[in-house]
Amino acid sequence: MDNRKFLPLIVVGFIAFITIIYLSSSLFFTIRPGERAVIFKKFAGGLDKENVIAPGFNVKAPWNEVFIYDVTENQAEETMDVLDKSGLSIAVDVSVRFHPVYHRIGEIQETFGRDYVNRLVIPEVRSSVRQVMGRFTAEEIYSTKRSEVETAIKMETAEVLGSENNNIQMKALLIRSINLPEKIKQAIESKLQQEQEALAYQFRLDKELSEAERKRIAAEGEAAANKIINNSLTPELLRMRGIEATLDLSKSPNSKVVIVGSGKDGLPLILGNN
Repeated sequence: MDNRKFLPLIVVGFIAFITIIYLSSSLFFTIRPGERAVIFKKFAGGLDKENVIAPGFNVKAPWNEVFIYDVTENQAEETMDVLDKSGLSIAVDVSVRFHPVYHRIGEIQETFGRDYVNRLVIPEVRSSVRQVMGRFTAEEIYSTKRSEVETAIKMETAEVLGSENNNIQMKALLIRSINLPEKIKQAIESKLQQEQEALAYQFRLDKELSEAERKRIAAEGEAAANKIINNSLTPELLRMRGIEATLDLSKSPNSKVVIVGSGKDGLPLILGNN
């Protein structure tokens, strides 16, 4: 059997194999868990934003380009100087957790590219922090309305990042620290201490007033009760009560003689007690 007739096929197959190996990085790609991808089709309509590629093994034309996005939760930390309502400079440390909206990474790629964190997330966070803190005084930001400030920043940042044009889902935003000029900080802390002392004094005063009122009401109640009792104690009633008491005493083993009618107001007398 003449094998020379198969030689061209063997050569072509070998060349094809070498070509596939050489172009494998351009033909095959793998999307890992926590990733999504979109393809830029150079000769077929440009960026395919609608077809977001899920994790797995995939094949593409060698002239097309793949943009792979990490869609796991990401975190960015920022330190910035902002101005309060009065124009006072405040240093703020903020951290934000977020991830791209999975099925919208094509829009993110077209608008911001894979550097969307620096081009979109951080600028919007900084902008929201400045806008919100600019509506409050340093004292409110530092102490009395800190939770309100943080909530407002969260809501406004989440709304901006999650809009249809930005497509970023914010998971959390935390104000890690607020640093004021030392003199301003001391003045605020001194004021807060004085307010706490005033509240404590008012509490004690209210407690004492409440106790005095309670005693007054109790005394008035006792006086009213005594008045009712005194008004009900007629001489006849007292005489009857005295007789009843004397009869009870006469039953005692220590009593010897009972003389009825010899005491004051005709009350009985007990004589001969041991």
